[in-house]
Amino acid sequence: MDKNEALYTFGTGENFHIQNYFGVHRDHEGDELGYVFRVWAPNAEDVQLIGDFTDWKDNPLPMTKNEAGVWEVFTTLAKEGQIYKYLVKRQGGQVVEKMDPVALYLEERPGTGAIVRTLEDKKWKDGLWMGRRKRFGFKHRPVNIYEVHANSWKKDEDGKAYGFAQLKEELIPYLVKMNYTHVEFMPVMAHPLGMSWGYQLMGYFAFEHTYGTPEEFQDFVEACHQNNIGVLVDWVPGHFTQNDDALAYYDGTPTYEYQDHHRAHNYRWGALNFDLGKNQVQSFLISSALFWIEFYHIDGIRVDAVSNMLYLDYDDGPWAPNQFGGNRNIEGYNFLRRLNSVVKHRHPDVMMIAEESTAATPITKPLNEDGCGFDYKWNMGWMNDILRFFSEDPIYRQYDFNLVTFSFMYAFNENFILPFSHDEVVHGKKSMMHKMWGDRYNQFAGLRTLYAYQICHPGKKLLFMGSEFGQFLEWKYDHELEWDNLKEEDKLNLKMQGFTSHLNQFYKDNKALWQIDDSYEGLEIIDADNTAESVLSIIRKNDKGDMLVCVFNMTPVERKDFTIGVPLAGIYEEVLNTELEDFGGVWKQGNPVTRTQPGLWKDYKNTLSFTLPALGASIWKVKRRLKK
Repeated sequence: MDKNEALYTFGTGENFHIQNYFGVHRDHEGDELGYVFRVWAPNAEDVQLIGDFTDWKDNPLPMTKNEAGVWEVFTTLAKEGQIYKYLVKRQGGQVVEKMDPVALYLEERPGTGAIVRTLEDKKWKDGLWMGRRKRFGFKHRPVNIYEVHANSWKKDEDGKAYGFAQLKEELIPYLVKMNYTHVEFMPVMAHPLGMSWGYQLMGYFAFEHTYGTPEEFQDFVEACHQNNIGVLVDWVPGHFTQNDDALAYYDGTPTYEYQDHHRAHNYRWGALNFDLGKNQVQSFLISSALFWIEFYHIDGIRVDAVSNMLYLDYDDGPWAPNQFGGNRNIEGYNFLRRLNSVVKHRHPDVMMIAEESTAATPITKPLNEDGCGFDYKWNMGWMNDILRFFSEDPIYRQYDFNLVTFSFMYAFNENFILPFSHDEVVHGKKSMMHKMWGDRYNQFAGLRTLYAYQICHPGKKLLFMGSEFGQFLEWKYDHELEWDNLKEEDKLNLKMQGFTSHLNQFYKDNKALWQIDDSYEGLEIIDADNTAESVLSIIRKNDKGDMLVCVFNMTPVERKDFTIGVPLAGIYEEVLNTELEDFGGVWKQGNPVTRTQPGLWKDYKNTLSFTLPALGASIWKVKRRLKK
């Protein structure tokens, strides 16, 4: 794409690689080699380039504005590694130093200067992974995600957070050991304050300096792929930091944000909302998404706070209805559809995930069915219901058993991911283990049962770091995980970690748990009415009809000679029991191989009887079928 076309398509919202035009690039004028700088500030009165090569404000370089509002200057003074900013005289006369919105690399915070740096194309060595990804996709494959905040997974002895060079050496072997299929990072794009966890972005193309270099993150992704692990990243196209040296009111007028003051301001989060209907903003954001997918070989993007982009009344501030009198943000809805259309056209094997908590808009329905076109949506309703249930005293669970069963009514209304995310283990909500009812032993028993239920319920899976070994304390963004829990004398955390690893491998090994995640063809309810005993029985199936019988006892009462109906006569073997000693339970061995008996049980003509562990899960498969 030549310069004229790049500029034109930026204005029409059809330039999806704006980083090739804006920012800083090696260039030449005549025989002179140097760098060209370009920035969009259509209503600025003046823009000058300042940096190490101008002694900052001492010798600023004047920039020239074209008809599209883009300021440009060529200079031979700049050198690789030097820092620069733009000195913008806003409409009204105020002069401010501004970061480069399309910078690929920023200095270490709290600085916001961009760095003159040419990022070279990497010679990737993940061709086998990328080929398999293109061939098999992900919809009918196992997806079990370990969610990570890069700054707090682990720290050095001096308290410095691991960068991605260290995470490559330690996190990837841990992911392999724990049998996860994917790792998802809270935002790794440049952000001014760690306290925001990365969700108040300022650099939509820049890798967060505290995590290392872009090349180190590329190497991390490559190593993940070589170990058969996919990499997902969180991305925030709805709102951005209101810091005055970043995108906020860049030229003194609403540049990236809405014209309307209330629509521009996100009162709940103290941020500014992108004007998602503006062509240039669409070019900017879609270019950002594609940059992370293409430059870093990312396997998926989780779009944060989708509700904020879909509904005018989502925020706490004043709002006005749209032209049809409703609360839908029409620009936001159309932007999300266009984002997914562009990404899926170019990269159909990349996962697009929405963090969205309402049911008013179809999120994963196809674009031709008025959906938003995402591949997956977080199932927030399931998450809230099941965590409320497992935190209750078992005495009362019989009265709230619908919290367990209601999700089967809408399990396939969307394509869901079942999340136990970072949001559930902060701000006084307690850690996953601490949410569980009872003493320490029963808390771990409940947690094992909960995770087994998550694995067996239709939908892909996500678990936040630390939850896999039952960390007791809430997550703190500036502290590493409580790895010392694994040294506790009772070894319950260590056994919990081992159980999660075993469960994750069990998930991968059994197609019935992931091959049909989007229809009732992969699910059969044996008994969802046993509220008195708080026991749920379901069947998961693969495309050949092979099945797993999954039984969950939600109370701390062992049930001998527990009987359920099953569709096939046969010899059944227990393939998972959450109460084994190796997992932290009290059973020395699981149930013996068991033969079904003829007999009518609900609509089933065969029964299976066994001992159901207290506050535990028992999962069975057919070892050998018997003739009728």
